[in-house]
Amino acid sequence: MLQAVSAFPRLPSLTFTKYMLSKPIQFNSMTFSSSSSSVPSLTYPKFVSVEGADIHSRTKPDGFRFTLVSYNILAQAYVKSCFFPHSPSPSLKWKFRSNAVLQVLSNLAADFFCLQEVDEFDSFYKGKMQELGYSSIYMKRSGQRKRDGCGLFYKHDRAELVLEDKIEYNDLVKSIQDENSPNDDGSSNIQTVQPDKQKDVASKNGPKSNTEDRGDPNDPRVRLKRDCVGLLAAFKLKDPSRHVVIVANTHLYWDPELADVKLAQAEYLLSRLAQFRTLVSDRYECIPEVIVAGDFNSQPGDMVYQYLTSGDPSSKRVSESLEEPPVPLCSVYASTRGEPPFTNYTPGFTGTLDYVLFRPSNHIKPISFLELPDSNDANIAGGLPNYSHPSDHLPIGAEFEIIKE
Repeated sequence: MLQAVSAFPRLPSLTFTKYMLSKPIQFNSMTFSSSSSSVPSLTYPKFVSVEGADIHSRTKPDGFRFTLVSYNILAQAYVKSCFFPHSPSPSLKWKFRSNAVLQVLSNLAADFFCLQEVDEFDSFYKGKMQELGYSSIYMKRSGQRKRDGCGLFYKHDRAELVLEDKIEYNDLVKSIQDENSPNDDGSSNIQTVQPDKQKDVASKNGPKSNTEDRGDPNDPRVRLKRDCVGLLAAFKLKDPSRHVVIVANTHLYWDPELADVKLAQAEYLLSRLAQFRTLVSDRYECIPEVIVAGDFNSQPGDMVYQYLTSGDPSSKRVSESLEEPPVPLCSVYASTRGEPPFTNYTPGFTGTLDYVLFRPSNHIKPISFLELPDSNDANIAGGLPNYSHPSDHLPIGAEFEIIKE
């Protein structure tokens, strides 16, 4: 799949009072109705410097700066009123949500977008983002009934894509089969770890995606086949020094009862990332910077989080059995303001599942982060999605500065 380039948690437990329909409301050529005089408007978060000042008030940069945003935009294929009874019904419609997501992305105007749960890529997002100045690569999930995937969008006037690779986590099944001898009983080295602290919530795919339909969950070849994917891409920044940056985007499996599967996916991600980084380094004679973003379906303190953030000297390992990762990473939010209390907000589950990670070095540093609301914010009352936030996840992000050598 390597190519050189030239040029869930979804079962709310509470019901939020739905909007009554009466007066028409205009939104980007879409008409809805509401009993109130106005419907809450979209929320546009801002980048805030790590010193606390607004991003636009800082002094002249010491190097090349670029922004990256990670956002699980909630695939429309998973949007059903039974999964989101707390959400105003019109806010769940594709026409509203697709344009709302697009407006949020347009307002953020990041240099890189790592989006998860992207469906309607060819029919909507690819073309619409191209109109905004973005090129893109996309990896659809592998299951026959899966319609979403990971999309990586980048401003082509700010970065040049030079190499890409796509990660299929189902390849872990092949590694199990290769390790087993012809006469074995199907067992493997995969070990079940304690479930993550995330609440046991239902998959947004509904009953069709449960483990009973897949086969015996104790069989590692069944257990590891979760149709999750990721993207790796190397970019030459269009700055005078032509720095090379690797950006990884992924979405790990959701089920808290399969914490071992999520950890196996995280280990495979960093293994592939290390190989990709070596290839990029050799081919372009450089030491590329590394940024990893996505929905990891794991909270701070979980095994996956502890494994991924080993590059943070303040990170405490919850288990000595965790191997040292081949690419040490540090969380942008943990290293600046602290992890937010939540990035996913519904009545059934509220917690932090999304992260922007980077490989610490002397040549890159986060200088700002994307602000997030707190639980008292009126625009998230009752749970997401709603008129102000088109997804049940919130966008997170950072501005990085490449230090001049």
